[in-house]
Amino acid sequence: GNQSTLSLVRMADYTTIFFVTMAINVIVTFLSWTSGGKNEENITVDQKTRHSQLLRKYLIVYLLAALSDWLQGPYVYALYDAYGYSQHDIAILFVAGFGSSMGFGSFIGGMADWGGRRRFIIIFAIIYAASCVTKHFKDFKILMLGRLLGGIATSLLFSVFEAWLIRSHSDAKLGKTFLSKSFSWAAYGNSVVAIGAGLIANWAAEAIEMKPIMSSGDLINVGGFLNPFDIAFVALVLCGMCCAALWEENYGDQGDDQKSGDDNRQSAWYDGLRNAYTVTIRSRDILLCGIISSLFEGSMYIFVFMWTPALKNLSKEGTDIPFGLIFSTFMVSCMAGSSLFSILVARIKVEAMAVGVFAASALAMTLVALGSSDVMLYVGMLIFEMCVGMYFPIMGTMKGSIVPEDKRAAIYNLYRIPLNCIVLFSLLTDLTYTVSFALNAGMLFAGTLLQVILMTRRLNMKNVSDLKDISQKYQSATTVDNAEETAALVSTKGESTV
Repeated sequence: GNQSTLSLVRMADYTTIFFVTMAINVIVTFLSWTSGGKNEENITVDQKTRHSQLLRKYLIVYLLAALSDWLQGPYVYALYDAYGYSQHDIAILFVAGFGSSMGFGSFIGGMADWGGRRRFIIIFAIIYAASCVTKHFKDFKILMLGRLLGGIATSLLFSVFEAWLIRSHSDAKLGKTFLSKSFSWAAYGNSVVAIGAGLIANWAAEAIEMKPIMSSGDLINVGGFLNPFDIAFVALVLCGMCCAALWEENYGDQGDDQKSGDDNRQSAWYDGLRNAYTVTIRSRDILLCGIISSLFEGSMYIFVFMWTPALKNLSKEGTDIPFGLIFSTFMVSCMAGSSLFSILVARIKVEAMAVGVFAASALAMTLVALGSSDVMLYVGMLIFEMCVGMYFPIMGTMKGSIVPEDKRAAIYNLYRIPLNCIVLFSLLTDLTYTVSFALNAGMLFAGTLLQVILMTRRLNMKNVSDLKDISQKYQSATTVDNAEETAALVSTKGESTV
């Protein structure tokens, strides 16, 4: 009886922490909505209307794509396990997914700038839906094909959507303030969708048990862990259809070469990536931005692999850990982070905010690495997740002004190569969670230092004490943020070579 009492106490702790996090999120979100008014005196009704129309179009398609991704996430391992594959085989399948994202994904994503971003999002929906279908087959080769397709789809998901959004803001003559707002909404919506997806997938996976279709022997299966993949399939079909219906096509700017028309667009398939590489190596800002995002997102992926074993190990034997509740608490922390970003973005430049967020995440990760009790560990994890919620809109806004428009999707895919290397390293080495978290903290401290360098470069600072003057100037300037600024951003930044 002692164990079950203990389990109830722990459960109560997790539930209490969930409600506390939820309360913080509600307060911060409320504040972010009310603080909006202050920075909007100089925004015209016309701009607001254009922005809300654009945002609505974007979120419908993007959140359906995010939903399909979140539905699948928790069940990939469980499904392979249920098919009876060994841990070694499962590891091979996972590595193949990241490898595919790194290889094929980078090239295919790099083609979106000249092939058309809307077209490539429809391709994303088709490829990812096909990957969901392969999950029904118990055959290793077919599952492997599914992983390869999934890797390509992930590359497109994390580059082309953002590229389309930034270009659309520029085409609609909406300034940087609007772009930050859109990223903040997308990050918030993504967390809400993640919680919803977790609940739906959990219910679906338990609704009907998995069984083979009679005529196929045990090759083709339905039900059980496959249900979340079927729901994801539907979400992807809707995503592709909404994209085709609602979005207009946009390309990476061809600049002066536009005159040569289609000949230029159909340049070699690898050109996108090759040119992206040249530009990235030549421009210190673009390079720094890529290294920083890989360090942060790499630590985030490693955290995703490691939080479960860490909490399992620290909790008492025989106690059930409420993984669903913990995941929801993480997502609520992310939501609070996205809302906090909305409040701060009117007062602090994103380059400076990034330094604070990276430093906080490095300290939180240190707490997770050194934490001796599960409560201490868990609080560190929640602070880290809050930083993640702030990171995405910050990085989205920074990349929006640093990466040149004509090579945007290609460079975003280039940025994912070192990230995938970090993830593969973590998958292929059997590091304990303590070592992994320490490694994360190291990467985040390195990211903080690099972000300080990037900030001083972007804000033309001689030393860190200039920050105060800059933020005062910035506060008075954000209210007058207008479309010319973004138009200028899209055309000039990223050309700032060393």
